[in-house]
Amino acid sequence: MATARRRTYQLRVALSGAKPPIWRRFLVSPTVALSELHEALQVVMGWENSHLHMFRKGERRYVVPSPFDDDFGTLGLDARKIRLGQLLGKPKDWIAYLYDFGDSWRHRVTLQKILPYDPAVRLPVCIAGKRSCPPEDCGGLWGYYEMLEALGAPGHERHEDMVDWIGSFDPDDFSIDDVNAQLRARWK
Repeated sequence: MATARRRTYQLRVALSGAKPPIWRRFLVSPTVALSELHEALQVVMGWENSHLHMFRKGERRYVVPSPFDDDFGTLGLDARKIRLGQLLGKPKDWIAYLYDFGDSWRHRVTLQKILPYDPAVRLPVCIAGKRSCPPEDCGGLWGYYEMLEALGAPGHERHEDMVDWIGSFDPDDFSIDDVNAQLRARWK
């Protein structure tokens, strides 16, 4: 693992099924635990960390154990004990990330490049992205597109309800500066 500490992973996370695509490109250490990667994904994508999540690589699932696991079994292996570099070793390797088991926000996290470690770069850091993340609890992609339709049409039967709920929403809005400010605040 000594060589892994001297590398930086360039990842791309994309919200599966979103058209036009909603994605981010960011840099992390391959030694980051999956539980910490989850926290970075929440920030770079713009989620609020209000729901359960899971990583999947092939048939294996990785979760943060819950106090209820003893009663109901566990959903997978302990994400606090698995390092990203254990699952992604070469460019094009990927893992699935599921956030909010109800709305079912599915993401594909792909290792794009393995870069030399640069001590001047504070990790994690977002380097690119497109489009705003859907709001929490809007009903998955189907609900998100319905929300956009209602917000964009003042005559739509649900327009006023959506405006009351979400206010104004620009699906093209994305600020790399805001994301990186949040990452710096979280990883001091």
